[in-house]
Parts: sequence; C-alpha cells; structure tokens
Amino acid sequence: MTTNLYSDARPEDGPLATPAIAMTIGAHPDDAEFGAAGTLGRWAQQGCAITMVILTDGSKGTWNETMPNDDLIAARRAEQRRAADVIGAGEVIHLDHVDGELELTPGLRQDLARLIRAYRPQVVLGHDPWRRYMLHPDHRAAGFALVDAVVAARDHLFYPEQGLAKHRPDALLLWQADEPDHHEDIASTFELKVRALLSHSSQTSTTMGGAAESPDARARFVERMSSLAAAQGEAAGLAMAEAFKLIRP
Repeated sequence: MTTNLYSDARPEDGPLATPAIAMTIGAHPDDAEFGAAGTLGRWAQQGCAITMVILTDGSKGTWNETMPNDDLIAARRAEQRRAADVIGAGEVIHLDHVDGELELTPGLRQDLARLIRAYRPQVVLGHDPWRRYMLHPDHRAAGFALVDAVVAARDHLFYPEQGLAKHRPDALLLWQADEPDHHEDIASTFELKVRALLSHSSQTSTTMGGAAESPDARARFVERMSSLAAAQGEAAGLAMAEAFKLIRP
C-alpha cells in the first residue's frame, strides 16, 4: 500500500476516546443528526459537552408551497433545539446564512475558526466536502469552510485580532464520507438517533419518507436507517455504526 506523506488522514481501528468537548458544524438543521447523532448521543451519555453549529436558516427545507418562510425558519430552529435535547447536546448556534445560498468565503472561515478557538473542541464533526457527486451546494460549502477553519484555528498567525488562543482539535470526523475509514458504535444509541431525526418534524416528508404521517411510514424509515447503520457497521465488525473519514489536524 502506498502511503501519502502529505495526507492528514490517519485511519485507525476502534472508537475514539470520548472527548470532553465536541462540536458539530452542519449546513442545515438535521444534517448532524443524519451524520452523527448516534455517536454524539453516546458521547453525551459519557459526559461530553456538545455544541452544534448550524450554518443556514433552513428556509428552503419544505415542499409545502403555502408555508410562510418566517414560519419555516422558526419551526426549524425549534426542531433543532428538540433534537439537541434528545442527543444531550448543550448549546446550539445558528449563523443564519440563507439556505441554499451558502458560500465559502473568508468571513465564514473566520467565523468558524473563532468558534473553534472559543469552544476548544477535541473533536469537530461535519460534512465531507470531497464526497463525489454531492449535489447540494450548501453541503460542499459547509465542508470546505469547516476544514479551512480547522487549519486557521490551529495557527496563531490567522486572525490575531480575535484575541483568542490558537486551538488544534485532536480529530476531525467527516460524516457521509466519500472514503470512510473510521467507525463509531451506535448499537446502544440507534433509537436515540431515530428520535433525534424525528424531532425535525417539518422534514419528515422531504427526507424521511413521510415518517411522521403513519406508523407504516415510520417503520419504513426506521428500517432504512437500521439497514444503513448495519451496512456501515459491517466493515468494522459492529452491529450498527456511523462511518466517518478521520483526519488528524
């Protein structure tokens, strides 16, 4: 096997040690739940303090053509708080960029670097920007902003005007990864993951097969998520897992 000496990726067997502090950076309300709610829930049960950063206002996340935009934004903020409570996360930070229009800008990188320095997470979780065929522009922009911010946060020469000490997280976990090489056991927190996802009730028609509309639809959604968790776990010999790309920044 050829080793890339210039790669920051360091695949490892076994789970990470539970961090004291973790931070998720997702493009939309519910992105972190799809990608990492089982892992986050287990860490929270073990004492990890979790902060969830949501980059956009979720204002395009509906197929209901009569729903007022302000009502949708308010609903999605409330849903995110409920999901965070299910997971056991503490603070939820909304940056309120317009949904569908997130751009990778110097300002966004600076904002995220400031949050990483202020909260000092050992593990940061977010989108894999290198995932092939990722259609949603917000997911791509969020992923690149995250990895750029991690690099900036670790170097004292970036943004000295922030007045914050540099911070280098121990690990970066990218969910829905193009080439996953790390797995976290979620057998004990799979049901928690489902409950966190279903907290996003405005999204059940768009991303969950109408899971809130009938017991049968909910059962189909749970089966879909169960099959995914089992498939991701199989590579690591686990009954259920969430798969990530692990990068050591």
